[in-house]
Parts: sequence; structure tokens; C-alpha cells
Amino acid sequence: MRQSTRSEPQSAKFASMFEQEVVATFDASALTSDAGLLALGALDRKLKLTERLCASLSDGRQAGKVSHTHHDLFRQRVYAVAAGYADGNDARSNRADPMFKAVCDRDPVSGRDLASQPTLSRFERSVGRREVVEMGRAFEQERISSLARRNRGARRVVIDMDATEDQAHGQQTFSFFNAFYDGHCFLPLLAFVSVPDDPEQVLFAARLRPGTGASHRGVIPLLRRAVAQLRREMPKARILVRMDSGFVTPRLLSVLEELAVDYVLGLPGNSVLLRRSRRFVKGLRKQVQATGLAARQFGEFSYAAGTWERERRVVVKAEYLPPPARGGNGKIKRNLRCIVTNLKSSPRHVYEVDYCDRGDSENRIKELKEDLALGRTSSTSFLANQLRVLTSATAFALYQEMRWELRGTDLARAQTSTLRMRLVKIAGQLIRSTRRILVRLPKACPDAGTWCRLARRLGAAPA
Repeated sequence: MRQSTRSEPQSAKFASMFEQEVVATFDASALTSDAGLLALGALDRKLKLTERLCASLSDGRQAGKVSHTHHDLFRQRVYAVAAGYADGNDARSNRADPMFKAVCDRDPVSGRDLASQPTLSRFERSVGRREVVEMGRAFEQERISSLARRNRGARRVVIDMDATEDQAHGQQTFSFFNAFYDGHCFLPLLAFVSVPDDPEQVLFAARLRPGTGASHRGVIPLLRRAVAQLRREMPKARILVRMDSGFVTPRLLSVLEELAVDYVLGLPGNSVLLRRSRRFVKGLRKQVQATGLAARQFGEFSYAAGTWERERRVVVKAEYLPPPARGGNGKIKRNLRCIVTNLKSSPRHVYEVDYCDRGDSENRIKELKEDLALGRTSSTSFLANQLRVLTSATAFALYQEMRWELRGTDLARAQTSTLRMRLVKIAGQLIRSTRRILVRLPKACPDAGTWCRLARRLGAAPA
């Protein structure tokens, strides 16, 4: 358990390690190590993201006794996750941080501290099912609208959906043993929307789901809502839906065709697909043996599984791979993939361009899990855990918008961890006067120019 260090100043003296004696003390006031959080707070105000998500929250507390509104509590958690403080216990230290107080509209010097960990936990557990659902819907609508606003003339928009493992290590509600992942887990559903001319895959849904059951749980209602909104806001765009084999069901295929969208979906292997794909692998093994290089061939055929009402186009990628340079069993490996699609382009183009690009969403999921604590679902309440997932998703949305505002800079495609390290983790001193709050940042900050450019794009003027 982390012990408090606020009772007395902490210090360290380096008597003989440097040319002169060096003494370090933790006793300076109104200083922060997260001064760059000011830009994220300004970005949130520009988008009104946390405000819109909290609009559906009802507050039954006595107004005269409320010290922290639900909006304050939610954005405190969002900003903390964005700054790298994923655990609710981190509120013990950052609730008094002057920059956290400033971005939550409190006086950074003399203002009341932000919420404590117990208050944040009570807030998480107080949010009801309907409110969590409405917050998720508001997130969907805002994120799709954000993409649409800057891509009105797009001719193609792509929806990617994927599931990911969220390991559970306790007795969380609806965390079950999953044989595929060989452990107890949740299976969150994550959905992204993008256009070819904008490399950002915008996260528009993050739904926590039980650890067992079908991967396609909840996909069709989400898909219907997304397609309807995209048709309203991007009427010129043709919609392409991409998913892996875990999502394919006869019902999903019928709904995709009912919605009149393009689709390219992975197919789980079976004996029929294997038998019908054999003609595409002929000669590939000999080619690998002769050249030592991978050999690949594409083909297609019409196919209907026993539960499908009709045949559909199946594209095949047949490939043989040479033995790995190190390790392995020294044998040539066959790699066969089948996808079902209604696209008309060549099999190679369908697979290599239309389908394989969906793999980039794995990088976005990695950012969510490793940088923004998507898997911090340790509450015994399933709804509280869903709120935590939405908190991480909201922090990620702010970073995605930051990347957009940083277009034309060397950080336009930077990962979340890089953006946090270079633009948020900046030392600063906050000084309050009767007219303003002055934030003094290091003159030697290597990214001062980029940070100021970001601030200008968010509406700040030269001081």
C-alpha cells in the first residue's frame, strides 16, 4: 500500500556524487509535473466531450451538500487516466495537484482539493444501467460526428469492429473463464470508423461484455446505429464494414446486405473451404523450395455454409512460407485464409487492400490497453467497470483529437504514450493573481514550439 508522504517534506542529499553537494527536497508549492494537461483540458472544453457524456447523469444528492458534481468527478478520472494515473488510489496525490485543480475549474493555489478515492469509487458505483447506456450512445454520436465534420466530402468510410481480452484476476461480475484465452476475462467490443484520406481510426464505441459467449454479442444494434448516423452526416460516402471470423453469423450477413453496405469479413476454416481452396495452392510448395521465398496466390469461388440462405463470394489467399531462419521445426508452412465479401475488385485487392488494413485497429487497441488502462476493470460492479472502460475511451478520444490538431507536425502520428511524455508531462509553476492564472513552463522544454502550436489551434492567443 502506498504510504503518504505529505506529512513532512521529503528530501535527499547527494554529498559526494557530483562536483558540488546536491540537495533535493519535495517542498515546493504550486508546482506540477503535468502542466501540459492544460492543453487536454482546453481540448475537452472545445469539444465539450465530458460535458456531453455527463448530460444524462441524474444526481439525487442534496444540492447544498455537493462538493463535486458528476461532471467534475468524471473529468477528474478522465484527465487522470490521460496523464497516466489509472488507479483510483492515485487521487490521494493528484487531487491536490494545481494543474488538475485548474483544468477542473478550481483555484489552483487556494481552491478546494478534488475528489478523494472513496468519493470517486462511490461515483462509479452510483451510475445506473440506463445512464451508462446513454453515456455510451452519446460517445458514439460525438465521435462519429467528429470524423464527419472534417471529412464531409469523403467517398468511402470504413467501420472496423474487434474484440479484445480483458483479463480478470478476482471475482468481478460477469468475468468468466474463456477457453480460447485460457483464463478468466471480459471481452470488450471496440469499434472504429475511418476514411481513406485520414489515417486516424476514430474509436466510437467501447462496450464491456461478459467473458464468455459469442464474439458478435451486441454488434448488430451498434452497427445499425453507426450506419444510420453515417448516412445522415456523410451521405456521399460508401460504407465498408470489416470484421474478423469471430463475428460472422448468417444473421450478420443478412443485416449487412439489408443495410446495403459493402463488407469484407474473415471466415473460420472448415473442411469444405479447405477442399475447395486446394486448387489455389498447387505449385506453391515447389516454388518455395526452389526460391526460399514465400509464395502466394489468390482465388475465389461461390460458397454457402449450411446455415446461409444463399451463396456468396469467397476470396482465398493461398500461401506457403519458408522455414524460419531460427527456431521452428524447419518445415515449410501453409497459410490459408478465406474471407467473404460483396466487393467486386480482384481477389488480391480485396485481401491485401480492403481486408488487411483492418489490422491497424490492433495498434489502437494496444494504445488503449497499455497506455490508457482499458483493462483496469477490477470493481466488483459490472456497471462500474463499464464506466471505467468509457473513461479510458474518453481519454483516448482526447488524444485522437490532439493528433488531429497536431497535423503537419512530427507528432501527428505519435502514439498516446509519446504524446503524454512530450506534451503533458511538463513541469510547471502556477501563479494566481486577481486577473489571471499564470503557468510558467520550462524554457528548455524541447517541445515548446509544438505545444504552443497546439494551443493556438485550440483557440489560445499569444500572451
